[in-house]
This record gives sequence, structure tokens and C-alpha cells, in this order.
Amino acid sequence: MSEPRPVLVITSLHDPTADVVIRELHDRDVPVVRLDSGDFPASLSVEAEITDRGIQGRLQTPSCTTDLANVRALYYRRPSGFAFPHLSEQDARFAVTQARYGLGGVLAALPGCLYVNHPHRIGDAEFKPSGLAGAAAAGFLIPPSLVTSSPDAARAFVKRHGSVVYKPLHNPVYLVDGVSNVVRIAEVAVDDIDDSVAGTAHLFQQRVPKAADVRVTVIGGEVFCVRIDSGLLDWRTNYSQLTYSVVEPPSGIESALYRYMHHFGLGFGAFDFCVGEDGRWWFLECNPSGQWYWLEHETGLPMLAAMADLLERKNR
Repeated sequence: MSEPRPVLVITSLHDPTADVVIRELHDRDVPVVRLDSGDFPASLSVEAEITDRGIQGRLQTPSCTTDLANVRALYYRRPSGFAFPHLSEQDARFAVTQARYGLGGVLAALPGCLYVNHPHRIGDAEFKPSGLAGAAAAGFLIPPSLVTSSPDAARAFVKRHGSVVYKPLHNPVYLVDGVSNVVRIAEVAVDDIDDSVAGTAHLFQQRVPKAADVRVTVIGGEVFCVRIDSGLLDWRTNYSQLTYSVVEPPSGIESALYRYMHHFGLGFGAFDFCVGEDGRWWFLECNPSGQWYWLEHETGLPMLAAMADLLERKNR
């Protein structure tokens, strides 16, 4: 008989990865509650008391009620943001902060719950400078990197390292003629650096001559390594040019992965590496909410089963 405690999945309405995970859990007779925290307070309400036994109370939607003290695991994916369009700008700003620190604080403190991943740990790991510092401490090779708002420092870095790429530190969506776009990784020369660099923070990295890329997906205690051949500076710009193959990590990589995961308190991570021409793996980033399911289709790796096992809290 399956354990009655549900898995809570927090994500937006349109999330194909969450859809397949939920189907797999349903097939295992694992109860699942799916909700979008961005629906608060319009169609989601919270009642939570702080007791000596931890958070006690409930989440309620039009279709179900969830006991906050009885959640088996929380799969935190990609919920929409809080919105209060009926309020003035100032009142809406206040309401959003109360929702974030109120409902968000409750969801971050569920007793006996396994988080994949904890929303606070996701926030910590999404900062690229701290991610790169954590990667270096874990034992990964990282390209020489500079975070700066100084044009002079940027020019000096490019002169010193020759081939350098610019990367956004975070990638908000830009609408261009109504179409969603993101700022892409691009190679930069000294002449590309102008005084506009002083307007905000920028990330520059030495470009590593590469033979391929590798996406490493860590799901609990499982490590899945997929080599991606494309010939592109950034393989995510054209999926039609990609070819995939399952590979084994070099010596030392797996232990460094677990050190990184432990450092940030993660149960899941999507790591990107580039493979240098000499075969060494260079850490680029870890996305604590990254996509992964398409790689199962491309390679046959049992990633969905690993994720369902983790959320079910099976011993593996």
C-alpha cells in the first residue's frame, strides 16, 4: 500500500516536465497536489500556525486541501510570480512582498518535507558569481572570470585573456516585436567594450577552445552525463544542430558534483560543462531548476524514474 502523504508540485500551468513527473507518480499510486503559488490569493489560500511541532495548517485551492504538516516532498519547479493588478503600484508592491515572505516562508518550512529543490537554495545557487566560487571550491576547473562594472577592467581582462565571451548574469525575457528573446552569450573584443559597461554588472569569461559540451544532470544520488556535439558557441541557440551521446565523467568529476550539491543544499542540479580540446571538463554553470526530460528521449537514460524515486522518497 502506498504512503498517503502527497508530493506537492509547485509550478506554472504550462510545464511539460512537471506533467510527465506527475503522470509517473500517479502511475505509482503516489498522491500528488499541483499548484501555482502565483495563484495566491485569487484561487489559493493559506492558513498556517507556527507551533512547537513546526508549521501546522493547510493550503486550499478550489479543488483540494493540503495538510502542510503532511507533505512527503515538494518539487519546486517554475511557478508564476505574484500579481495584484487591481491595486495601485505602491499597494501592489507591498502585497507582493507580504505574499512572498508569508506564503513563501510557509512553503519553505514544511516539517519533514524533502525539497527538490528548496526555494531558498535555488535562490542561492542561481547567483553566477557564488556558483562559480562554489564550483572552484568543489574542485572543478573554471574559466578565468570577471564580474565588473568597470570598462577599464573589462578591457584589461580581454587584453590579458585574448578570446573572451560575455554572459548575462541572469536572463530576463525581452519582448522584441512581441516575441520573447533573451540576451545571448557572445564573443567580445577590446573595441566592443564601451562606457555602457559602467551602467550595471557584467560577466566576462575566457573562452575555452572546446571539442564539445556536456550536460550533467544530478537527481538525488544519480548522475547522468550527456555529451552534446554542435559546433556552436552556445548549444542552446539551435537544438536542431545537436547530437547526443551518453558518456562517463572523468575521474574526480562525480565527487566534485556531490561537493557542489552539498555546498548549496541541492537535491537536483543541471550542470553545464565544456570539454576542452585536451579532454578536460570546464564548469560553466549549474541550473538548480534546469530542464532535463528531453535528454531521456534523446538517450534513453532513466531520468524520469530517478526523479520519481527521489520524490517518492524511495531508497536507491
